Amino acid sequence: MKFCVIGLGHFGYHVATRLAENGMEVLGIDTNESVIASIRDQITQAVCMRVTDAASLRSIGVDEMDTVIVAMGENFAQAILITALCKKKLNIPLVITRAINEMHKEILQLIGADRVVLPEQEIGIKLADNLSLPFSVLSRVTKDFSISQITAPPSFFGKKLSDLNLFKNYRVRCIGVIRDKKIHPVDQNYLIEEHDNLIVAGNNKDLEVIAQL
Repeated sequence: MKFCVIGLGHFGYHVATRLAENGMEVLGIDTNESVIASIRDQITQAVCMRVTDAASLRSIGVDEMDTVIVAMGENFAQAILITALCKKKLNIPLVITRAINEMHKEILQLIGADRVVLPEQEIGIKLADNLSLPFSVLSRVTKDFSISQITAPPSFFGKKLSDLNLFKNYRVRCIGVIRDKKIHPVDQNYLIEEHDNLIVAGNNKDLEVIAQL
């Protein structure tokens, strides 16, 4: 897949380099020459320019991208312009734009952004979730349902997942185990060992119960 990240501040820089690390083709755009110099060897292509119209985007191949990420949250006027150009003029399939508050988010949605992200807000919410729940949240799917990491309680050691019958007894499902800092999928024949960290999914109240065993 082809991605374009416009605005290579802290947020955009990390998005672009991680996409490249994941094997994606990445075009990065910024007005700061030193930023372009620092990222040039880490992504597919880096261009120093100020976007002014659709022609400037087409000239560097942005119209060929599958996804454009507009990462310049501080320059809201420029973010609006680029989002509108990508959706209305270039017909980019997916445009994701960074916002800094809810009002900006609503405006960006009105002009056609497919997705609007508020990184600071999302990080704050995730931190609060991890601090306020008695288990480590990997992903909060809804307010009441999460995918979490729990340390296997001693009563689980030496038992197969099928023997524990987690869904019947606790209404949660084990979907993997963390071993050597990697998540591995497991089936019902997996034998739980001491120090295993289990990846489980379920309602938060049920996850609290199993985390406190």
